[in-house]
Amino acid sequence: MMERRAYPLRISAVVLDAMQRWSEDELRSLNAQIEFVLRDALRRSGRLRPPPADPMDDTDGD
Repeated sequence: MMERRAYPLRISAVVLDAMQRWSEDELRSLNAQIEFVLRDALRRSGRLRPPPADPMDDTDGD
């Protein structure tokens, strides 16, 4: 399971309100929406490494 770390975030009220509305539209929590947007931006910029392969995951169908 992936480690989670808490981080206090200072954000303008306008941006926070917009993120809250967006998260409600997507049926996500505000925290999940912020993480989703950050992950998407990191993935698009090539800065997010793919997760390590799970050696216990047998996707070959054997």
